[in-house]
Amino acid sequence: MTMTAETPGTRRWPDLEPVPRAPLRSLAARKLLRRAVRDLPLRVELVGGPSFGRGGPVLRVLRPEAFFTRIGGSGLIGFGESYMAGEWEADDLVGVLTVLASRVGSLVPRGVRWLRPLAVPRRGPAEDGTPGNARRNVSSHYDLSNDMFALFLDETLSYSAALFPQERGLPVAGDLAAAQRRKIDRLLDRAGAGPGTRLLEIGTGWGELAIRAALRGADVRTVTLSAEQRGLALRRAAAAGVADRVRVDLCDYRDLTGEYDAIISVEMIEAVGHRHWKAYCAVLDRLLAPGGKVALQAITMPHDRMTASRGTWTWIQKYVFPGGLIPSKRALEEALSTTALRIGEDFRFGAHYAETLRLWREAFDAHGFQVRELGFDTTFQRMWRLYLAYSEAGFRAGYLDVRQLLLTREEAP
Repeated sequence: MTMTAETPGTRRWPDLEPVPRAPLRSLAARKLLRRAVRDLPLRVELVGGPSFGRGGPVLRVLRPEAFFTRIGGSGLIGFGESYMAGEWEADDLVGVLTVLASRVGSLVPRGVRWLRPLAVPRRGPAEDGTPGNARRNVSSHYDLSNDMFALFLDETLSYSAALFPQERGLPVAGDLAAAQRRKIDRLLDRAGAGPGTRLLEIGTGWGELAIRAALRGADVRTVTLSAEQRGLALRRAAAAGVADRVRVDLCDYRDLTGEYDAIISVEMIEAVGHRHWKAYCAVLDRLLAPGGKVALQAITMPHDRMTASRGTWTWIQKYVFPGGLIPSKRALEEALSTTALRIGEDFRFGAHYAETLRLWREAFDAHGFQVRELGFDTTFQRMWRLYLAYSEAGFRAGYLDVRQLLLTREEAP
């Protein structure tokens, strides 16, 4: 399904207003893109102009002047905003983005990379994961609408990588809800969750993991900064008959107290921010009971790419996940080095995330009318579709991975 953009409203989408003419920026971006795709299996077609590239998925530029001006002015943020504004299209959006993600480190010619810090927007104070910023940033994404998320997630309302059956090391497409429960059960197994386990979950989501842990007999405390998620998680726990064993609190991880036999956190550390990773790991160490285990599910990226992008402000941060940064495994190890916790088991399943995202993207597209009825305009729908496709491409290209990490404490001799 290809959605066409309406004229963006200047109140909600101020940066998508008509682009002022900037011939020099446009020319520079045009030359850079030509050079970047020269050796890529990609075709760029300019409406009313030439085409270039070696072939493959087609990026069709409908309004070339605006497209190149946006890229020349703000790089990848401009690239994303140009899609939101309907200035370019692709029949195979994931295919185009996968080609670009596979060469992300070399798209800018080596001779002009020193200019990158001057051209790429830098993170501002609002991107720092302080308690106040964290509450606002989490709310801006997760409090959008429970009904909107329910349109593309499965019945478990799990918003993280699923774990599918495998053949020859590759995921086999199947029941998404069953794959989500398989992922959750693996985490619960590794953390040792069972009858009487004092289990802490950092990052509630909509409650599926807490409910499944309680059904095993664990006593669960789960925390979130999303009021919308908390309300629905409480209702779901009551419907499952485990309200007496599931406590859902609005609480910042830094304010947690107590002692727990098992701690589980699923794709929450990405929202913490790199300045706070050590503090987050210190909290895990402080709360874990002797002999306890921590099971983390985390998206990761290569360390060199993480360090290169650590100080920059990206399209994803501007429009989808403000304040976030995906860590590398090395960065996680460094954050843990000031604690007694160490990574034991490291289970990687990035290809499963690509499949999860494909199913979400297709479901989101299939429910476009219902998304619109909930009050989300076409610009939002294009933004969300690009986010899902962009993420899927990252995993298909191997630029991103996802891991389940088992942490245990090195006890003093």
